[in-house]
Amino acid sequence: MARTASVLGGGSIDLDPVAFEARFNMPIVHEAVRAELNARRHGTASTKTRGEVSGGGSKPWRQKGTGRARAGSSRSPVWTGGGTVFGPTPRRYTVKVNRKARRAALRSVLSLHAERGSLAVFDASKFGEPSTRQAAELLDGWGATAPTLVVLTESEASAGKSFRNLANAQAIPVEDAGVADLVGAASLLVSEAALRSLVARAAGSAEPAGVSVESAGASVESAGASVESAGVSAESAGVSAESAGVSVESAGVSAESAGVSAESAGADSVGSRDEEEEG
Repeated sequence: MARTASVLGGGSIDLDPVAFEARFNMPIVHEAVRAELNARRHGTASTKTRGEVSGGGSKPWRQKGTGRARAGSSRSPVWTGGGTVFGPTPRRYTVKVNRKARRAALRSVLSLHAERGSLAVFDASKFGEPSTRQAAELLDGWGATAPTLVVLTESEASAGKSFRNLANAQAIPVEDAGVADLVGAASLLVSEAALRSLVARAAGSAEPAGVSVESAGASVESAGASVESAGVSAESAGVSAESAGVSVESAGVSAESAGVSAESAGADSVGSRDEEEEG
């Protein structure tokens, strides 16, 4: 039997079995939560070693004869104002999690909320303008256990502003809802549009693939157009070659006519020589 979620205001909705009937996988959920929490760290903590602290270049006092402990620098880690040993330096805490593992972790958390009955759906279009009272009455009518996470889309800003003043509720966009946010919430309230987006993320929707196919088709069409334009260029090149051949033939005809003219000129010169000899 498919799992269902209550719709605030009356009724229920059937949940997608792929996204809401998965087995809870603790190791994968732990890996995803750890990666998300690490990614939120800035990693800007920085300290200076004794070589980076300014000063301390000269020996504070001579080695012997003062009665005090020998010292070579006033920036030694044991001195006040000295360097720090093995202190933190700027670094990145990001951890890579495979795409399939992230989706499996999201399915596990959504299925856990659906199994516990801590998931509800509401119509965010009823919030025509921000109203904290309306949001509080909605949560009180549901009897949600705090803290409550409200997941919305970008177009449902009025509903998000209605929940943001409630102490035990947090409203976030569906694009920013991670496994750590879902795990940390005792109750999950999702709008109808955000529910579809969560299901698509958990199941690995094929919409981006369709876009890729369309772009690939466009690339193929552009490639075909390029081939056609190349064919046109080849044809124009053939026409140019043919015209060049015609020019060559005409040049040959001109050469032949020039040869005939040369022969006739030679015959005239021979005749003039004969006349001169007779004279």
